[in-house]
Amino acid sequence: MNIALITAGGRGTRMQQEVPKQFTPIKNKPLIIYTLEVFQNHPNIDAIIISCLNGWELIMQAYVKQYNITKVKWMIGSADTAQDSIYLALKELEKHCSKEDIVLIHDGNRALVSEEIISDSIVTCHEKGNAVAVIPCNEVIVKTNNSVDSCEFLNREELKRTQTPHTFPLAKLLWAHEEAKKREIKNSVATCDLMMKLGETIHFSVGSEKNMKITTPVDIEIFGALLALGEEG
Repeated sequence: MNIALITAGGRGTRMQQEVPKQFTPIKNKPLIIYTLEVFQNHPNIDAIIISCLNGWELIMQAYVKQYNITKVKWMIGSADTAQDSIYLALKELEKHCSKEDIVLIHDGNRALVSEEIISDSIVTCHEKGNAVAVIPCNEVIVKTNNSVDSCEFLNREELKRTQTPHTFPLAKLLWAHEEAKKREIKNSVATCDLMMKLGETIHFSVGSEKNMKITTPVDIEIFGALLALGEEG
């Protein structure tokens, strides 16, 4: 099975609003539903588990029912950190799924993930053992020690910007999180970060500039504009 693990536990403080960003209505539909619909409609996704912000589970369940997201099989509350939230979801999957099943961990606020990105992530994982969506780094990147000035730049040809999904067999993900507990590795910013801290090599799959992480009001405006372009096309 191919299972999408959708992380929706953030509070979205950068949105400067009371409603968590994943529930922000855009054209009368919550942001998280746009994300879920892509995985719902992908022919190679068999099931979805949602890591939901504590206290918002009933609202999430209502939206899932309203928009007929039938592939959602499990929902679990989030923890204090993203790393721990993912681990809780993985432990829930362990009860129901095979250790060989493939898990695609995806940010709930990356609503413009495409069918191509999901497909390439699955194929790359089968071929190479894991997959992390990436895009080139086109800007000039400078290094600074004081956040004020710089005299050093990094070679952008050697840099990639990671996105999600991060795709691994369930067994590998469980191993990584349990090993992290043994080594007291905490607060990893992403699954790919955790894997590399454990000495693992990650393999690149297709990403896209459109597969943006929606975290600020400006991102909402960009997302709305891209939706409008898609509707016109």
